Amino acid sequence: MLNVAVIGSGTMGNGIAHVFAQHGFPVSLIDINQPALDRGLATIGKNLDRQVAKGALSEADKTATLGRLTTFTSVAEGVRAADLVVEAATENVELKLNIFRELDQHAPAQAILASNTSSISITRIAAVTQRPDKVIGMHFMNPVPVMKLVEVIRGYATSDEVTQRIMDLSRELGKTPTEVNDYPGFVANRILMPMINEAIYSLYEGVAGVEEIDTVMKLGMAHPMGPLQLADFIGLDVCLAILRVLHEGLGNQKYAPCPLLVNMVTAGRLGVKSGEGFYSWNHGTKDLVLAERFRK
Repeated sequence: MLNVAVIGSGTMGNGIAHVFAQHGFPVSLIDINQPALDRGLATIGKNLDRQVAKGALSEADKTATLGRLTTFTSVAEGVRAADLVVEAATENVELKLNIFRELDQHAPAQAILASNTSSISITRIAAVTQRPDKVIGMHFMNPVPVMKLVEVIRGYATSDEVTQRIMDLSRELGKTPTEVNDYPGFVANRILMPMINEAIYSLYEGVAGVEEIDTVMKLGMAHPMGPLQLADFIGLDVCLAILRVLHEGLGNQKYAPCPLLVNMVTAGRLGVKSGEGFYSWNHGTKDLVLAERFRK
């Protein structure tokens, strides 16, 4: 059985750790401090409780899953015995490069180093290591325990063997892996982010309001939620960061972030994580409530 280490206990990291542990893998969950790890474990516990309540998991399975999780505040200690490391830190280039330098130093030589990045070049990440053939993208979707897709991204030097191992492993987790090549935004965000950006431009230019734009896409295009609501869930700062990667990497003006998005991020209106974006998220109900700025 592979020993798995996950870097980051936030939304994506705790979801990735949850899925690996649920499928029988011992997991080292690593973050900068114990309170962050405690929050991650609490989230995993709540999500396991939901699965138990739905009959998808037994209490014994829940207990076994939690028993496979060990927490660390030291990267060196957490990855010492890892066969696979999955990095799920904030979508920041320099942060990820520094993490991979550290992973390359402390993880066993045979360990595969994977990134959950949603847009940053795997080739660039691999270049700061001494094992570029063993560096790969493993882009899970949020919420990880529910969503079936894993985008498996091959860097320029990623080996066929490593790619196949990650494809097979994704299937062991009950996921559907899709192999893509290393270009800005990969597939998911190269298509999704321009749509979100265009929705924000439609609002910015007065084509329609927030509710109207989201309603058109939900009822007209059968999307489960509108692009502005989805942007709030993803985090407007994350959307902006990905669009900047696309704009810089592809050099096409069509990927330029809408000025409204830039202003909202600058003002700290980041969506669900800050309590307000296009919608307000602090009202304590599941109802969609427009942010005051966008009410007519």
